[in-house]
This record gives sequence, C-alpha cells and structure tokens, in this order.
Amino acid sequence: MCGIALIVSGIRIDLSTLVPDSPSSLPLIPLGFASKFSLDDLKSALRQRGPDSLGSKKVRLIVRSSQGNFPIEEANQEEDLVISVLERSGEFGEQEYSTCLRNFAREEVTTTTESFKLGKDGHCSDGELQFIGATLQLRGRSRVMQPFLDSSGNVLVFNGEIFGGIEVAHDDNDSEVLLQTLVNCCSCHSNGHLNECSASGEDQNSVLEVLSLIKGPWAIIYWQENSRTLWFGRDAFGRRSLLVHWPDEVDSRFLLSSVSPFSSADQSSDVDIKDGSMPNFWEELSCGIYSVSLDYSPQDGYIAGGIKRHEWANTVLQELIRWERASVYPQAHDSYFSSCNLTEQRELLILPSAETIYLKSGIILTNNIPVQSSVSRQAHNVLSVLRKSVMLRTSQNDIFQVMADDSTQEDCTPIAVLFSGGLDSMILAALLDQSIDPNYGVDLLNVSFDGQSAPDRISAKAGVEELKRIAPSRRWKLVEIDADLSKLTMEMKHVMELIYPANTYMDLNIGTALWLAASGDGWTCACTRGFSDENQRVKYKSQARIVLVGSGADEQCAGYGRHRTKYRCGSWIGLHEEMKLDMQRIWKRNMGRDDRIIADNGKEARFPFLDEDVIKTLLEIPLWEVANLDEPSGVGDKKILREVARLLGLQEASILPKRAIQFGSRIARESNRKNFGSNRAANQASAGSVVID
Repeated sequence: MCGIALIVSGIRIDLSTLVPDSPSSLPLIPLGFASKFSLDDLKSALRQRGPDSLGSKKVRLIVRSSQGNFPIEEANQEEDLVISVLERSGEFGEQEYSTCLRNFAREEVTTTTESFKLGKDGHCSDGELQFIGATLQLRGRSRVMQPFLDSSGNVLVFNGEIFGGIEVAHDDNDSEVLLQTLVNCCSCHSNGHLNECSASGEDQNSVLEVLSLIKGPWAIIYWQENSRTLWFGRDAFGRRSLLVHWPDEVDSRFLLSSVSPFSSADQSSDVDIKDGSMPNFWEELSCGIYSVSLDYSPQDGYIAGGIKRHEWANTVLQELIRWERASVYPQAHDSYFSSCNLTEQRELLILPSAETIYLKSGIILTNNIPVQSSVSRQAHNVLSVLRKSVMLRTSQNDIFQVMADDSTQEDCTPIAVLFSGGLDSMILAALLDQSIDPNYGVDLLNVSFDGQSAPDRISAKAGVEELKRIAPSRRWKLVEIDADLSKLTMEMKHVMELIYPANTYMDLNIGTALWLAASGDGWTCACTRGFSDENQRVKYKSQARIVLVGSGADEQCAGYGRHRTKYRCGSWIGLHEEMKLDMQRIWKRNMGRDDRIIADNGKEARFPFLDEDVIKTLLEIPLWEVANLDEPSGVGDKKILREVARLLGLQEASILPKRAIQFGSRIARESNRKNFGSNRAANQASAGSVVID
C-alpha cells in the first residue's frame, strides 16, 4: 500500500471535457508558489499511510527551440529529476518570449546548472510534475521505494494490490511488475495519439488496456514519457482513495493525493472540529482512467493539455459496473417461497435436533439447519469465491516472512479482522483461519464506546467462542479497544481531516470508530483460553499490517434497513434498484473515506466481499436467493451469506441481525447526546445526515 500524490505546476490544464463550466483561462501559478498547505504537510499525511519509505521524483518539461543548445544531459544528472523536452521548430520570437516571461513571472529555471537562463539557451516555457510516494511494503523479496523511475523517464506511483489480470509471482512486488508492463505499452488512447496502434509488437497493449485488466483495489499516477502523457485513476469500485483538486481561481495547479494534507495552521488544540480546513478544495476522483497529453502552445507561450476520461477496455468489468441482474423478480416455478409459507420457514428454526429431516416443501433440514437444494448450491458457489478472495488477500504477502524474521511463531499475527462478531466479520475470520499458516495468530479488533455493554462487544465475545469451537487450534485474540468520546477532541479533529471531503456526523462517527479499531491499541485477555473479567486484561497493540473489512456485503446482499423499506414499497424491482444504487455510489459514500481512515494507522484495508469474482458470482444468483425480505431481520436479509455461515459451521452468527458500527459500538448514541442533547433530538434532526458546519 502507498500514499501517493502529484503536484502539477506551470501547466495549463483544460477541463472542458469534464467540467463544462470550468474557466477557459486561469493565471498560471509559478513553480515554488506558496500554497494553503506546504509540501511537508502533504508528505506528513502520506507518511502515515506508508511508514516504510518516502520518496519523490520531478518531471521538468522544457520547451526547446530546434536551434537551441539546452544541455539536457547535464540537467538529467540531478538525482530525482527527469527533464522531458518538447521540441519547438525554429527560434522563439520576441512576443513568444515576452509571453513566456509574463506567464511565469520568473527568469531562471531551478536546476543544478545555474547558467540555465530563461530564453538564453534556446528554451522557454517550463512546467513541473512532482510525484510523491510513501510505501507500506507488503509484497516482494526486497524493499522498494516509490515513486518508481525507469531508464526511459517513465514515472509511477501506485497504491494498490494486483490479485489478478496481470501475472505477479508470489514473491514479486506487484508495483514493480506493473511498471514493467506499462513500460512496454504503446501510446494509443492518449489524447495526442488517437490513431490506430503503430507499435511494432504484435501483442502490445495500451495503458488503458493494462489498467482495465487489473483485479484488485488500486489508485495510480503514471507519466508515460514517450507520449508526454499523464495517466491517473482509480479502480471501478473506488477501493483506494484518490482525491483531486481541479485547477480553479483559488489555485490553478492540478493536484492528486491519497489524502487531504493536514494544514499546519490547524494543529492548535483550541480549534473546533467544525472548522474543517479548505472546504471544497478537494473532491473524490470519480472511478475511472484519465489521461492528459501535454504539448506546447506557441501562440500562448505555455504548456497545456486537456483531460480525457476513458471507457474501461474490459467488457466483464463494464458489466460489473452496470450491476444488472438477470433474475430479479421470482416466478412461481422459480422460488421455493411459493411452496413454503413464512410460518413454516420460521418453524424451521426451532425444530428439535435431528440428523436429516425432509419436509414437504422440499427443504432439507440437516442438524437443525434448513437448506434447500438450489439455495445450498448457490451458497457453495459464494463460499468458494469468498474463500479464494480471502486467500488472495492473505497468502501472497511478503509481510509474513518479514514478521517471521522479527518475531517468534507464537506472537506472529500478520493479519487482523475488523470484528463485531456479526455475520460478515465472522465469515471473514473463519475463512482467514482456512487461508493462513496454522501457527499464526489472528487479531480481532473490536471498538466500544460503552465498555463491556456495547452490543458489538457482547456479540464479539460470543463470536470468539464460536470461532474457537470451529477452529480450536487457532490463536484467536480479541482486542478490546475502549473509547470515551468526551476525551477524543484532538482525535476527532484528526478524523475530520481524514474523512474530508465527507462531512456529516454519520461520516465522523463511522470514521472515528474505524480509526480507533484499526489502531489495534487496546486490551486483551491475559489467559490463553477463554475470557475473564476486565481485571485480567492486559494492554496490547496489534502489529498486524493487513486488516480484513466486511465492506460491500450489505450493499450486495440487502443488509440495510432501507433495502427492506424499498422492498415493501417497490417489491423486487425497487429492492434491486436500491442495491444497484448502493453499489454504484459505494466509491463516494464509503470506500475512499474508509481507506483513508484505516491507512492512517499504517495498515492496509482489504475488502474480500468487493473482489471482482465475488461481485460477479453474487450478480449471477437470482435476487430472491440472495435475500428474502418477507422474512424477519436476521433470517431473510443477507440470506445467501447466512447460508455461507452455516456451511462454515457458524450457526449462532448466521442468525444475527445487521448492526452498523456506529450503533453497535454506541458512538452514535454518545455523539447524539454530545451534539444534539439526546438521541430523541438527534433522531428528529436526522442527525446522521447533518453536515458538520
């Protein structure tokens, strides 16, 4: 995982294809402009995400006259600086030279060679692209540092994990493999190269085609030197954060960053959390692949380029984005619900013990678990792809070897689960047990704002006991993270900066709970088996660098209360449309925020339910087999996942109702009392959606 950023200065970016009302001409900010935040602020924020290394590279774009003598070789000797030359035929005219001076309000190009005077050595306008990368190393045999720079001047910063689409050996670093793949790409699909591919290699792909192949979460910024094209974007479901500042009257630079910088001016303790810095400066970059090809404009005397958003070059991915299900509305012959009324279904849950009972409805009851043959077959399919998803996210990582070198097998715990003891986290924990070395421990991270009384703490303790029954040899460690909202003023201000541009009380509550949970800083039982009272707990901080999170399960399997409401009002079609809406906006409402929050602790969030193959498999299942909202909560919602839980032996977890982290941890209750006076007043004000001023 990485924190990545880009600062583009001295270049005019045309946004007309993306933002129709964008200003056609903005004054260019010269290099070295003093911004609202410093470069050190940006690096500090990124370093939280990538504690292992921090690096930067600059690409300096120089416009050179064909008759000039600009010494490129000498300039390129400067470490971390790439000189990219845009040739201009003929000499610079006086008017062009004057325009260049006026645009940049400066007379020297800052390089190691002091004699580079603007215009004197046959060059004029220049622009700069500064790439920054902070790395949390999880894969590969040797340490790496971003940004990556190759001998041809291509530069890459990549925040992601490649789990398929591009072949990566188990001991290779996927970012290095990606750079090698991109270097071999042709320049097709860049703004200035829209003709048919002229590459000599028969199997040569474009950058667009390579990025469209990747399975897994990613955000990328890539400079393709041979086409003078900047590529950037994030995966189709926004599983990695990438914020953008489009050039405007306030700041005409083009900026990309994994996280909003923490302004050094806002670090005093007396600043209220409602004073968020730089409102509307950043926004979540919409999922997709973008490019901007740069060239020199002799008429205007500056380097410019227009941003283009590309369609995905992968038909399977396009289908997943559209999120259309073939079977939405059940017919009489399709569904067992027509032959098994609701009363009989409820009775199935309380039948006496028996090895196998066959009911007239066609449902088979095995060990008190109702399983209908067609549903069970679908559940096996979902279990198979979920198991593969968890294995891909937990068994290819160099972190295992790193931790084994520094720790004993007894205390090696490379992976944690964000754990409430609910259905989703129990499934992930059980599958994690099946995926990793039996000698490794598993940290189960649980946060509470009401001590041992919070619903999530109660269900987490029960969940650990159930996990011990199905996997008694695994070292399960429940990490109890206790919090007092009244003592978290500075922490919540920090969380506000992290969740930005999200800005509601619900975002803040979720973000605070996630941030504390991901820290892994809490208490655990001192005994080796079972749990005792609080007096026997010992202080503990999880060293796991990977955290499994259940995001995407509710959206795909009808786990939210609003899904039940839509079903009642609009039947199956209404339910499908609401679930589709949730999946198509998950990047903006959830994923960027959650990635920024968890990564701030120097840990990488991984989302097995949002694996491309898991999404595809769930979409292929008829909706009524995914969920049946005629049934009560804890039975019909996320029905297919409840079947999966039973297949894993998680009988108790399979009947637990949905409970969001802000309610299960009770931070919402405490926040409502603090900010609205009471839960009742907060509910009347629809507190969750209220924007923090």
